[in-house]
Amino acid sequence: MFSRVLSAAITGLDIHPVSVEADVSDGLPGFVMVGYLTSQVKEAQDRVRTALKNVGMALPPKKITVNLAPADIRKDGAGFDLPIAAAILAAEGAVAREKLEGVFLAGEMGLNGEIHPVSGILPMVLKARECGCRLCIVPRGNQKEARVVENIQVVGVANLKEFMELMKNGMIPEIETEQQSPMQDYTVDFSDIRGQESLKRAALIAVAGFHNMLLIGPPGSGKTMLARRIPTILPPLTKEESLEISKIYSVAGLLSSNQPLMGTRPFRSPHHTSSAQALAGGGLIPKPGEITLAHRGVLFLDELPEFSRRSLEILRQPLEDRKIYLSRSSGTYCFPAEFLLLAAMNPCPCGYFPDMNRCTCSSKDVNRYRNKISFPLLDRMDVSVEAPPVSYEELCSSEKGSLTSIQMRNQVMKAQMIQKERYKEIGIVFNSELSPGQLETYCPMTESAQRLMEKAFHKMGLSARGYHRIIRVARTIADLAESEVIDTIHLSEAIQYRMVDKKYWKN
Repeated sequence: MFSRVLSAAITGLDIHPVSVEADVSDGLPGFVMVGYLTSQVKEAQDRVRTALKNVGMALPPKKITVNLAPADIRKDGAGFDLPIAAAILAAEGAVAREKLEGVFLAGEMGLNGEIHPVSGILPMVLKARECGCRLCIVPRGNQKEARVVENIQVVGVANLKEFMELMKNGMIPEIETEQQSPMQDYTVDFSDIRGQESLKRAALIAVAGFHNMLLIGPPGSGKTMLARRIPTILPPLTKEESLEISKIYSVAGLLSSNQPLMGTRPFRSPHHTSSAQALAGGGLIPKPGEITLAHRGVLFLDELPEFSRRSLEILRQPLEDRKIYLSRSSGTYCFPAEFLLLAAMNPCPCGYFPDMNRCTCSSKDVNRYRNKISFPLLDRMDVSVEAPPVSYEELCSSEKGSLTSIQMRNQVMKAQMIQKERYKEIGIVFNSELSPGQLETYCPMTESAQRLMEKAFHKMGLSARGYHRIIRVARTIADLAESEVIDTIHLSEAIQYRMVDKKYWKN
């Protein structure tokens, strides 16, 4: 007899419906699987055969053929075990075929019949709902994650016996209401930082307009301390953003079983030994890398010059396109990469330049260290700011910082609401997303500001990209001041954030 059930294959972040077909017929006993399968999927025949035997449902000595269609999509992972077992059981008559119509299945099987969780359940269930399925049967460990999706019934089963009982009795357990965990409470706050008011101001502007930011300063000046507090001033996730990020983390296998829906924006801080593949995403069928895992959040690169040149240059294209494209022999994969790049570095290998009383580096060492960062990458940093050493008086002061994270977050959210309202007709959210052609429309400047911009362009030797980025930052500063027009005071502050890289790098 022939039977068919529905499952799904993951390629990159795309979900493709897969029809798992099984035929059990007379002939020379054997078990054949076809359909462009990886070794993980091919191993399913041994797992399924042994699991069925161990729960008292041994396969008959017949010819068993399993096909995973369509054959032009590569199938990977162990999530096809349960649908393969269900299709075979239906083909041999142990399960009524009509009970599997409109049912989506996914899950890995152990040799004792237990059904283990798999990655990517959230986007799979979303695809099943899109395909019109009436029921999703998933591993018990994926149940919370799957029930995030509304308007479709989800049942979690722990083993094959529970699956068979569900099929025979036709009873779907009552779905309890899942309470989502509240938004994460942070244990750090911007008020913990003594002094460094210029750094706080720069961080406020960078987050408000989603501008890339570079911190330069000696060891212990508070660069990493400030970076770790950036998440505390990021605005809350919308429901759509939360679902979008959760899908990425589900595919990557990083979604918490206790928190099936992401409640806070990502903050990724890879070590400087991370490879280019770790940042961009790697594998024959690529998985999300750090760039994609930071989508809608922050990617923090501490000790920036210690990263390999190849890893850093990978950032250039996604910083412009807000997507990253990876080409493999099996096709081209597109991953979202809309993140705020936050980087920190010392001014020289020892960290104390230009204090020649403490700096032990030669001029050649300093130049070699800084030249690890290319000018095209540096040109994409909208806000560059120095982190001076903290004075003893500031460090020992009993007074906390002038701004708390809540106060800064309120300013950020106010500025972002202005941007959202301004750009609602063109489909963007942040000032940093403005194209060069849109600057004239949405970034009007006073005559004095235009004259200042002209002087700065010639004196600083700005590139066209640098010119555009200054205007975008000035637009954010004006939004924070609730000004419709960019004035000289807004533009001069934006220009100031381009002066630091001119101080340390000659071009």
